[in-house]
Amino acid sequence: MAKTFAVLADVAASVTDLKKDPMGVLRAANGGAVVILDRNAPAFYAVPPERFEAMLEMIDDARLVELARQRQGEPSVQVSIDELTVGT
Repeated sequence: MAKTFAVLADVAASVTDLKKDPMGVLRAANGGAVVILDRNAPAFYAVPPERFEAMLEMIDDARLVELARQRQGEPSVQVSIDELTVGT
């Protein structure tokens, strides 16, 4: 039976291609993700720094939304902006 894999990127490159021209491989994706294949199986994904930062922001936002949902039923506390100012 043949092995099949989900490829979650529009651009794929081999480990050999990545070794030969790493920046060329990333450029080929035009800012998107590149799946790096080792023996025709996905080994890892490479993304530009801007995309990685955006992904981390999305993960952080999702965690904050979940935290807000968990705390939604808790009693609120009224405070003034002066009470929140650091160093006063």
